[in-house]
Amino acid sequence: MKRGRSQDAAALIIKGLPLQTRLLAAPQPTLGAMEAVSDLDDLYARMLLSNNQDGWARMLFQKNLARWKNWEPQTVDTMRRLRQAEAGIAECDHRLKQ
Repeated sequence: MKRGRSQDAAALIIKGLPLQTRLLAAPQPTLGAMEAVSDLDDLYARMLLSNNQDGWARMLFQKNLARWKNWEPQTVDTMRRLRQAEAGIAECDHRLKQ
């Protein structure tokens, strides 16, 4: 995405969706699994923002917000991810108001 290669990012997102489903199927996913799922949702949300799909992007940022708000135990990294999700939601809300 940062290099302007949104088609490549889209292909990676689609390729990662089955793995995301498998990771979340566990009753209590590990931190590593949750980070992988969160990273994919964050990438997808940013791609949607770049395509002006602000409402859909907000939904993905909201999923990440819920993940990290409820994660125990909280760490510096989980708090960073929570703030990142909040910032994404704020950006979507700002764009939706325009």
